[in-house]
Amino acid sequence: MKKRMKKILKCLRIIVLIVLILLLAYIIYLFASYHRIPDNQPLQVEQTKESISSGETLTTEKEYSALTYNIGFGAYTPDFSFFMDGGKSSWAKSKESVKKTVQSAGELVASKDPDFALIEEVDLNSTRSYHVDEYSILKETIPSYNTVFAQNYDSAFLFYPFNQPHGKSQSGLALFSKYPVTDSLRRSFPVSTSFSKFFDLDRCYSISRVPTDNGKELVIFLLHMSAYGNSDAIREGQIRMLSQDMQKEYEAGNYVLCGGDFNHDLKASTDDTDDHESWAYPFPREELPEHFSFCIDQLSDTERDTLWDSARNADMEYIPGETYTVTLDGFIISDNIECLQYENVNTGYSYSDHDPVYMKFKLLDN
Repeated sequence: MKKRMKKILKCLRIIVLIVLILLLAYIIYLFASYHRIPDNQPLQVEQTKESISSGETLTTEKEYSALTYNIGFGAYTPDFSFFMDGGKSSWAKSKESVKKTVQSAGELVASKDPDFALIEEVDLNSTRSYHVDEYSILKETIPSYNTVFAQNYDSAFLFYPFNQPHGKSQSGLALFSKYPVTDSLRRSFPVSTSFSKFFDLDRCYSISRVPTDNGKELVIFLLHMSAYGNSDAIREGQIRMLSQDMQKEYEAGNYVLCGGDFNHDLKASTDDTDDHESWAYPFPREELPEHFSFCIDQLSDTERDTLWDSARNADMEYIPGETYTVTLDGFIISDNIECLQYENVNTGYSYSDHDPVYMKFKLLDN
């Protein structure tokens, strides 16, 4: 009996030792493979033949439209919940579901026919979305647009949760423009340097330039700010960096349109005392540079309060009236742009945990 117990204990020690070695090897792999995509990276602009031949530029005092949409890597059907929000799943339901959901999101964008579409969480080759190239699906679904892709992150294999490891992710931001984009640049946001960087991953924004007929440029900032870091320093650093770049463009005489997923509660004021989710703090308006404002702030109190929330919490399936919802998505504009119409499109979160935000605007002839 004693011999048998000794053998069992010896086997258990060997198993524990093997597990510890594997865990150590994985931690070494995580840190060794971690890298950030370089800052100030020039981005490739894919121009359509029609755009190149027409040479059309933007005109002041003319109506244009823009839409921003976080498509949630094609996973978030209304019944989907995500493990990092306290939900169940780490991957989308299936490869077929991802393709169908991304195509449906693309068709929704096409139905609004925006001059500019700013789309976030577009996977290129990720475990969580069955390695579906979602950017290609969008380009096929929203044709005849000039496109720019900024890769947000290229993560190591995340072996968590253990029942369905999140795996490796390649994802980013896609700009679709009916007008020629002459130049585009990727800027790297400051992110966490602690162990949480393996969960929040990399963050960036793209800066794309569209010529206007008065010699200026419409400079489009497409962003996706941090959500899971829950760090005041990181939030402040990201807003400060973004503000400095926007101010620089305004001082150069350009028009600035900034859109995307801000991961801040855009309806709430900074002094709002209500409880907020850790990923939905009020955006500190006082940090915006002079001459800039959120389009949502140009609505009346009634219009803003009754505006459909652009995002839902993914800790559970979407149940109207029960699931926590908040407005995370929107646009910042410089004061040489006039917002003519503003709408959070209500689909009931059919194709993502976000719904699109749509606006019409014109460039002022100052």
